[in-house]
Amino acid sequence: MELNLTRPICFFDLETTGTNVAKDRIVEISVLKVYPNGNKESKTWLVNPEMQIPDEVVAIHGISNEKVANEPTFKELSKTIYAMIKDCDLGGFNSDRFDIPLLAEEMLRAEIDFDMKSMVSIDVQTIFHKMEKRTLAAAYKFYCGKDLTDAHSAEADTQATYEVLLSQLDRYPELENNVKKLAEFSTHRQFADFAGFLGYDEDGVEVFAFGKHKGRRVLDVLEKEPGYFGWILNADFPLYTKKVLTQIKLSQLNNKLG
Repeated sequence: MELNLTRPICFFDLETTGTNVAKDRIVEISVLKVYPNGNKESKTWLVNPEMQIPDEVVAIHGISNEKVANEPTFKELSKTIYAMIKDCDLGGFNSDRFDIPLLAEEMLRAEIDFDMKSMVSIDVQTIFHKMEKRTLAAAYKFYCGKDLTDAHSAEADTQATYEVLLSQLDRYPELENNVKKLAEFSTHRQFADFAGFLGYDEDGVEVFAFGKHKGRRVLDVLEKEPGYFGWILNADFPLYTKKVLTQIKLSQLNNKLG
């Protein structure tokens, strides 16, 4: 089975310096772009993260500080990577909760206005967990009958993720071969930002999803406690969270001026 596409979708995987979306950096990114006509192109980049890769992380993905020392920085690669994924939907394995948020942070640091408003994303891990509840290597073995011999290589993981999704479509007739429907099925709780600090209430209005104002509408909090906005902007929150919060704040100001 092939994916039923109306526009290209980019499956991607990151290897990083760690798991902190706000602080860690990409050391390798691999993108597999699939077009509606079935054509594919792929590209993998090693990235100088401009920070030390901890030994325990090197032990996982095998990308040492020496290996990336002379590679381009993400900022140097950002326009090329963005050009490849722009106007595409995205797919990955645990991508909604990690790869997309971290990619967004890197793009924003590189001064590229990355936004998911015109994109949908398919998280193959979520489909797998809802259907079978396992890991990527197990998913590859279960769905494709193959061993993932080069796990934690971004290129191998990206190719395996794409193959797993195709096999999932073959195995589960109840899964509709439609990117938007697959994105909806593979999405966890809906958040206004990637990192899950800003959610929605039952009326679809943005609320804080953490801290002392958890569950309260963002605009109500900013109205009654304007200093909270400044505290978040100056604290160690992801750049994308700050961007969304700023957009909400600007909409509040525009409504007052209007």
